[in-house]
Amino acid sequence: MMKTTASLKPADVTKKWIVIDAENAVVGRLASFIAMRLRGKHRPDYTPHVDCGDYVVVINAHKVKFTGKKLTDKIYYRHTGHPGGIKQRSAGQVLDGKFPERVLEKAVERMLPKESPLARAQLTHLRLYNSPEHPHEAQAPETIAFKEMNAKNVRSA
Repeated sequence: MMKTTASLKPADVTKKWIVIDAENAVVGRLASFIAMRLRGKHRPDYTPHVDCGDYVVVINAHKVKFTGKKLTDKIYYRHTGHPGGIKQRSAGQVLDGKFPERVLEKAVERMLPKESPLARAQLTHLRLYNSPEHPHEAQAPETIAFKEMNAKNVRSA
């Protein structure tokens, strides 16, 4: 008797839309939850080479929190491409800046597989908004209550 593993096909995937309120959520814990939903690892029929994750809408992305001293000590680096062109900003500066949702976006991006066309496609299913409203009501999204498991040592921006 031969046993085979059922593999999900792209045509068989049904994607859901979920909404997560990021207010007072710790960045790393929320990012790992979002990355798991984007990849589809919460599904019993998860297939690694098929995009079977959900669409994730995050509201209040600018109200995320950091534990410990990460607000001042965590540094984001970028390079201009010119000699000596390395730039750095702390997490607090990014949250107080023009695009505070990039903190959560970078955290989720770095939890997905690296240098993969599938990971880039899965990241396009993430929508981040700094307000409690979002333009995706037509998709009838399901609201997921992301409960903070360990709220001690949380610092606000």
